[in-house]
Amino acid sequence: MVRDARKYRVAALGEIMTSQVQPCGTLNNTGWSNFAVELRAAKLGGRSFEMLRLSTIASRIVQSNIRTMSVECDKVGGVNLAQGVCDTEVPEVVRHAAEAAIEAGFNQYTRLDGIAPLRHAIAHKLQSQNGISADPESEILVTSGATGGFDSACRALLNPGDEVVLFEPYYGYHYATLVGQHCKPVLVSLDPPDYPLVIDRLSDVITSKTRGIVINTPANPSGKVFSRRELDQIAAIAQRHDLFLFTDEIYEHFVYDGQRHVSPGSLPGVANRTVTISGFSKVFAITGWRIGFLHASAQWIPAISYFHDLTYVCAPSALQHGAAAGLDQLPDSFYTDLAQQYHRKREMICDALRSAGLEPSIPAGAYYVLADASRIPGNNSVEKALNLLRLTGVASVPGEAFFQGGRGEHLLRFCFAKTDPDLEQACERLAKLRKTEAVSR
Repeated sequence: MVRDARKYRVAALGEIMTSQVQPCGTLNNTGWSNFAVELRAAKLGGRSFEMLRLSTIASRIVQSNIRTMSVECDKVGGVNLAQGVCDTEVPEVVRHAAEAAIEAGFNQYTRLDGIAPLRHAIAHKLQSQNGISADPESEILVTSGATGGFDSACRALLNPGDEVVLFEPYYGYHYATLVGQHCKPVLVSLDPPDYPLVIDRLSDVITSKTRGIVINTPANPSGKVFSRRELDQIAAIAQRHDLFLFTDEIYEHFVYDGQRHVSPGSLPGVANRTVTISGFSKVFAITGWRIGFLHASAQWIPAISYFHDLTYVCAPSALQHGAAAGLDQLPDSFYTDLAQQYHRKREMICDALRSAGLEPSIPAGAYYVLADASRIPGNNSVEKALNLLRLTGVASVPGEAFFQGGRGEHLLRFCFAKTDPDLEQACERLAKLRKTEAVSR
């Protein structure tokens, strides 16, 4: 595309004319969000042509602060504790199975719901690990990551104007996906440090327009692990008001301090209304592979599969074989050892944050920490994150990425899914923060 186009050919009613264009912005590497072209009104056959513009939805969605901070970190060669990229090793059995599948020629489209070995492995995993019975032929969809699963489920089950409850702090992609589909996210705040569910807050926001509730457990960014009692309360409200439950359980194996992950879809009476979403990006450290999965009633799967096929076609064929091998061959000890390793990493980062005067909320699950950054210079969380990067070379995510209404401006999120050397380097840099004159003033 020519960036500085001066003429557009405008066709209508079988006539063609040339209209001058006044550029109002330019393309840049961050994408199209700053690009706008004003097409001066042209009279043609008695019709007026309006200004060319972005969609109303595009104007409401901005680039994730997570990716923005990753870009800023790269510029200074810092340690990236912003984006949730697992820097740990991919299990050999997963990697080798994917490599073998490529060599064996599994490089074409798959069936729209995924390869049979992976669907069957997911069904077994859901039964043994989550307490959910699933038919691999009619109730499971292999998706392009958990994000692709959520996007497709929303397209299939929600209508423009529907209200969907999110618990705050929320994961930004959940919020943006709903907005992008002309739905209205409705927030229910959970309070630090333990983020307990206050059921009256949830009951109070339910209206005739409410269509669903999103449950992210363990949660990004808070690390909240919803208890069985809390999930029972949410399920009761869903049943009372005939709501869908959309879950995001991508961090299900990252739980600490004796916490237990409970899948909402395993609760009695809610199987037909629950869309269980998870994946392998985190547990197998394959965030770039985009292999996730979704379980739902056979009543909903065909429509969800259609929208997934329309947008993503299918998850990468050979990489599905890698995920299937991981599920089939890795022992239970793999998952318990993983939780222990990340518990140690959690302690490491929380100790460093505390030493730096950035008091952390200790996460019960996932691999992020929200910390109080009040002592970092800056009028808001974006400025604080940039100043922390400047002072220490450690990238974090501004708290505003997870809140609305100006909340979260004193918070920063840190990811500890890093190799030990990288995490140790980040902790050493953070520990020196108290000695930094710019902070102590």
